Amino acid sequence: MASQEILPAVVLVSVLFAVAILLRGWRTTIRLPFPPGPKPRFLLGNLLDMPHKMPWITYTEWGKQYGDVVHAQVFGQHILILNSIKAATELLEKAHDHLFGQAKHSYDFSHGMGFRFRFYAVLRQMAGGDCFINTSVETLSLPITRFTSEKFETCCVACFPLRTTLPRTQKRDSILFHYGSMILSSSSLGAAIILDTVYGYDLKSTDDRFVHLPEETAERLTENMLPGACIVNTLPFLRHFPSWFPGCSFHEFARDTRDLVVEMKNAPFDFVKQNMQNGSGRPSVLRELLERNDTHSTSGEQEEVMKDVAGVAYVAAVDTTTTTLIVSIMALALNPEVAKKAQNELDAVVGLVFREVFRWRPILPFVVPHATSDDDIYEGYFIPKGTMVLPNVWAMVHDESMYPNPDRFDPERFLNADGQLNADDQILGFGFGRRACVGRYAADATVWATIVSVLSTFDIAKAKDETGKEIEIEPAFSDGATR
Repeated sequence: MASQEILPAVVLVSVLFAVAILLRGWRTTIRLPFPPGPKPRFLLGNLLDMPHKMPWITYTEWGKQYGDVVHAQVFGQHILILNSIKAATELLEKAHDHLFGQAKHSYDFSHGMGFRFRFYAVLRQMAGGDCFINTSVETLSLPITRFTSEKFETCCVACFPLRTTLPRTQKRDSILFHYGSMILSSSSLGAAIILDTVYGYDLKSTDDRFVHLPEETAERLTENMLPGACIVNTLPFLRHFPSWFPGCSFHEFARDTRDLVVEMKNAPFDFVKQNMQNGSGRPSVLRELLERNDTHSTSGEQEEVMKDVAGVAYVAAVDTTTTTLIVSIMALALNPEVAKKAQNELDAVVGLVFREVFRWRPILPFVVPHATSDDDIYEGYFIPKGTMVLPNVWAMVHDESMYPNPDRFDPERFLNADGQLNADDQILGFGFGRRACVGRYAADATVWATIVSVLSTFDIAKAKDETGKEIEIEPAFSDGATR
C-alpha cells in the first residue's frame, strides 16, 4: 500500500528529471545534429529501443541502418555506439583522444559491495582507463598501476611462454579429454597463471577456492556494466530509495556481493603477507610491491591500493583468459580440419588460429565504455559532454567488407596472396590507444602457449555417440560484458 501511494510521486519526479535533462541538452546544443540513430520518443528517448540481450547484435544492425557512428539517448543520457575500426580509432586514439575518459555509472556499487571507489577506478585504468575521482587516491594509485603494468609487459611476459605450457606440466595425464571437462582445465589454467604471477600462489586443484572467486566476482561486476543492465543507471535518483522499493533490488545485489569481493581481494593478499612474515613463498608482483612499500616506509593507505590493484588484475585476467581458451577449444572442435592442419604446421598455422579465435567470437563484444569529458564534433555531428561511448567490437570484427563470411571460422583469411601472415594483427577486444588493456601481452602469451600445448598433446574432434556417429556441437554464449 505504501509503495502504491509513493509511486505517483516517483513517476512525477522521473518526468521532471527527464525534462530538466532534455532542456539542458537543448540549451547546450550548438545547432549541429546528433549522429544518426533510432528516433527518440518524447521524454523516454530510446528507452524502449535499447536491447537487454546480446546488445552488440542489435547495435550491429543499427550500424547497417544508420552508419558507423550511431546515437541514442535515454532520459537525456546520450549514448554513442562506434561500429567501425575507423570511427573507434579516430575518436579514441587520435585527435579526439583527450576528450574521452571512462564512463561513470550513476550508482557507486563500490559503496555497497564493501570496497572503495578506488577499486572501480583502478579497474578502469587497468582495463583501459586513466581517470580517478579522488586526488589522493590518484596520487597513490598511478605509480603502483604503472609498476604493475611494467611487470606484465616485461619480466612476467618473458616468463609466460614457459609457465603457460600447461602450468609446470604437472599431472599432464590428468588433463581431461572431453570438451566439458576441458572448460574446467581452461578455468584453472587462467587462474594458475595470474595467481602465480601476481601472488606467487601454486594452484594444485580445480576445486581451489581461488579459482572460483574471480569468476563469481567478474560475473557480478559485469552484470551492471552495459546500458539498460541496471535501472539505476537510467534513473539515478533511485539510489536514494530503500531496497524494498519497487525497482531498487540493486541495493540488495550490492550487499550480497560485498562479502565475495572482500574475500576475493583479501584472501590471496593475506596469503602473500603471511608468507613474507614466515620468510617463505615465491617471488610475485604483489610481494615486490609490498617489499618496496616496507623499504620506503609508506602509508597503510598505499598498501590498500596495492590490494585493489592486485585484485583487479586477478579478476580481470582469470575471466577473460579463461573464456578465450574455451572459445579456442570450441572453435577447433567445430573445425577439426583446422586443428589437424595446425598440428602438421604448428609454427606457421598457430598464428592464424590465434588471430581468428579473437576475431570469430570476441570475448569482449564491447570494450570498457568511455565518456566524453567535453563537447565534441565528429564529421559534422555534435557529441555532447558526458556521452557514453560504446566501441562495438562485435560489429568491427564482423564487417563483411574486411572479413567476408564473418561467421565462418577461417584462419586463412589472415594470409596474404603469397601465403604469409598479413598485417591485420590488432586484437580489438583489448581496446584502443593509451587506454588499451595493460594485460594484453600476458593474454597473448597465455592463449598462444596454450593453443600450442593442446595441439601438440591432443587430437581435437567432436565426440561420438554409442553408434559411432559424431555429436554435433551447438555453440552457446552467455550474455554480458564477457561471453
